[in-house]
Amino acid sequence: MNVYDFDGTIFYSDCSIGFALWCMKRHPKLWLTYLPGVIKTLILHKMGILPNYRLQRKMFSYLTMIDDFDTQIELYWDKYESRISEWYLAQKKSDDLIISASPDCIIGPIAKRLGVNYMATEYDREFGIFTNNLMYAKEKAKYIIDHGFPVIDNFYSDSLADTPLALCAEKAYLVKDNATTVVDWPELDDETMKMVKDKINTGWSIHLNED
Repeated sequence: MNVYDFDGTIFYSDCSIGFALWCMKRHPKLWLTYLPGVIKTLILHKMGILPNYRLQRKMFSYLTMIDDFDTQIELYWDKYESRISEWYLAQKKSDDLIISASPDCIIGPIAKRLGVNYMATEYDREFGIFTNNLMYAKEKAKYIIDHGFPVIDNFYSDSLADTPLALCAEKAYLVKDNATTVVDWPELDDETMKMVKDKINTGWSIHLNED
């Protein structure tokens, strides 16, 4: 099978941020109930006071504030499904796996439209919490290993943070230029590995028993 990252790889832009902006435009109350809290949390994170997973939880909290989520996510994809890369659509197969750090409630509807499999960050919209670690970097490789290490013929991503999963594939490709250009995964020389380690060491583990 072929495995694909989503944002920046087969979809131009970040669907989590895009959907947040979409919802803020249609639910102006979010400018008061959501945005100030995000800005405050971002500042505290930059100051080293709050860990990254707390920032991510706050970033995704708008998903708990939308009473018509099911309607809005379909309308969002009605408008932005066209941003799926043409190169991907030309080679899409039914056994493709999309694996993304974006919330599963956002990725699921577009994966269903494409007719492919997916795995994304598990997020509980009712309680506003992650129910597992962010599906990011090492977690993607762990997911594949935990599911019996299925053969990955080709893997595609726009980020060196996905190197652990790239190493699980027969062949890996880096996607560049706003999800339009596909090149071979770079050689893992000392300089590249330093960049990989910096990207992977995010502190994004989610502690479910913490506030």
